[in-house]
Amino acid sequence: MLARSLRARILVAFLIVVAAAIGTVAVAVLLVGPGYFAEAMGHAPGDQMGEAMAQATHASFAEAMRRALAAAAVIAVVTATVVSLAVAARIARPITALVAAARRIAHGHYAERVPAGEPGELGDLALSFNEMAGSLEATERRRLQLVGDVAHELRTPLTTLDGYLEGLEDGVIEPSDATWRLLRAETGRLTRLVTDLSELWRAEARQLPLRIEAVDLAAVAREVVDRFSPLAAPRGMAIVLRADPAIARADRDRVAQVLANYLSNALRHAPDGSTIVISATAGDSTVRLGVTDRGPGLAADQLETVFERFYRIDPARSRAAGGSGIGLAIVRALAEAMGGRAWAESAGPGTGATFLLEMPAA
Repeated sequence: MLARSLRARILVAFLIVVAAAIGTVAVAVLLVGPGYFAEAMGHAPGDQMGEAMAQATHASFAEAMRRALAAAAVIAVVTATVVSLAVAARIARPITALVAAARRIAHGHYAERVPAGEPGELGDLALSFNEMAGSLEATERRRLQLVGDVAHELRTPLTTLDGYLEGLEDGVIEPSDATWRLLRAETGRLTRLVTDLSELWRAEARQLPLRIEAVDLAAVAREVVDRFSPLAAPRGMAIVLRADPAIARADRDRVAQVLANYLSNALRHAPDGSTIVISATAGDSTVRLGVTDRGPGLAADQLETVFERFYRIDPARSRAAGGSGIGLAIVRALAEAMGGRAWAESAGPGTGATFLLEMPAA
């Protein structure tokens, strides 16, 4: 329907142009032309024979012009029809392909792509369509992965809870303090997972309330270091702050949350007795926070995947010991929601890693 409508509109447009051209020529030839023709023929005053010949010649000229215009009109209409159909087919073909691909995407076939070899606006439209389709396909892939990951993460604590509750019900397990602590720990894991997922969704959907203001990242880092230093001391670890005044436009609480997540990961992976360095530096237009540890480091292909949901550097670590695997995904979503970015740098496995947050300078 779209193609037929487009062809019809192009044909009508061509015919209107042809009609306007023929009308202009007709006015020029039939109304203006005879006067010039009579002036060019000329005859002596009082010459009745000349006047009779002039009138006959004028009538013959007018008739010839009318026939010529009629023939030209027919030829112009036929030519316009053929050309308009050819042009419309050329234009409608890629648009028809776009319509068909859009319908297939609407039915869930996100792998659809259209040829992008057309020049000009049609080519740009095809490229934009393919980019949109790729984004939808990636979103759908992430959605399916998220559903699978959430189901997997919920299954372990739910299985534990179900097993212990069944044992308590059958009298196989005695209700002791240790049993209640274990059940409480599993429900705590479920609560943390659901809370993290909710916060991740809200951050990615830009639904988190943010209070953007001028924030001294060095001062925020100092507060976070004071909070985590007692956790590092029993393992002989030191948290060193190397920060200059760095004023950024950000949400103070969310920056503290990002830094706390970075520092928590560093404490979890860094060896005992090592030093974790927190730095804050100010550039011309951006301000940067960094957390450097001497942990296992990251391979080149892990620098991006480490920010994906439920990703673990060491798959052997349990969720209880290794976190929910959502923290860094929340970090990136928070950074982007505040107009900044979050990423990781590492020289390779065994060399430690630096996790960075960059925000616009105030």
